[in-house]
Amino acid sequence: MRLAFYSTASGNTARFVERLGEPAVRITAGDAPAMTAPFVLITPTYADGEGRGAVPKPVIRFLNDPGTRANLIGVIAGGNRNFGEMFARAGDVIAQKCGVPCLYRFELAGTAGDVTRVQQGLERLWQARTHSNAVA
Repeated sequence: MRLAFYSTASGNTARFVERLGEPAVRITAGDAPAMTAPFVLITPTYADGEGRGAVPKPVIRFLNDPGTRANLIGVIAGGNRNFGEMFARAGDVIAQKCGVPCLYRFELAGTAGDVTRVQQGLERLWQARTHSNAVA
């Protein structure tokens, strides 16, 4: 799997991931799959006005596994622009704590343009990783 994602009952993140057409594993409240190869995490943001609680608890549990966290190469965050500075805040928090880039931010279930940009970005990312691994 190249993608791991968490989505709540709203289903916005799940719809976004489905439209990407990439292999993905879903993180659930009761299940934290171990990731044994490089992957990108896609997560929604849930924060109060101060940014507390931005990263959903199942995502925190998922990233608490050292092996999984070691394979994280980037994060994509969803959110709602109505929350101003807290828009897609989970991406910033995870990027900072895990030392990976926040690759993209999208609103709600994303637009067709968001999907295209993420597909193109992921393709460049995988190609660059394949090329750097072949050189090493």
